[in-house]
Amino acid sequence: MMGNGSKIKAAPNGPYLVENAPRLENSKGETLESKEVTALCRCGRSENKPYCDGAHAKVGFSGARESDGSKDGQASYEGRAITIHDDRAICAHAAICTEGLASVFKYGEEPWIDPDGAEGEVIKKQVAACPSGALSYSVEGVEHHDFGADPVIYISKNGPYAVRGGVELDDPVTGQKPQNPGQYTLCRCGGSKNKPFCDGAHWQGFVDDNN
Repeated sequence: MMGNGSKIKAAPNGPYLVENAPRLENSKGETLESKEVTALCRCGRSENKPYCDGAHAKVGFSGARESDGSKDGQASYEGRAITIHDDRAICAHAAICTEGLASVFKYGEEPWIDPDGAEGEVIKKQVAACPSGALSYSVEGVEHHDFGADPVIYISKNGPYAVRGGVELDDPVTGQKPQNPGQYTLCRCGGSKNKPFCDGAHWQGFVDDNN
């Protein structure tokens, strides 16, 4: 499902400007107010999270990508009936896969994905739950990565914005586009080296008690 005309623009060294915002929901299940253009904080320093309050200008926030791109691209794990693809560069490290299906997604092991560790339909459901879009799968040579979610921007608890439903993204500074337009995660702690995408930097102590 497409994002019904919704668009996110990463303002240079500033907030995410969300035009025609889809549902904006926090981790408490509350639907938050949105406007024709809603400015969402991405420096991590706003006192009015998730909204921008201009803190990015005070702290000298940079929206540039610092990653050298060495982790870009997919790794594929081929099984008897299904192949699982993983893109480490855009993983938000939410641990939904390792906690939800440990027989396939094996934290701390190498290789960490066993595509024969569960039935195909179970794996498909777990892959679809990946908030960052880092995971996808192929069956009979056809890759699947758009799982038809309704448009929403979900504010993860002390974590990124999880965007679903085909919301368009424009970042004129980095030029980056989501590998999976149907679901991706955007940094809101300010610390990602792979901006605008989350790279798990929020685990270093980002806190948002309100959302």
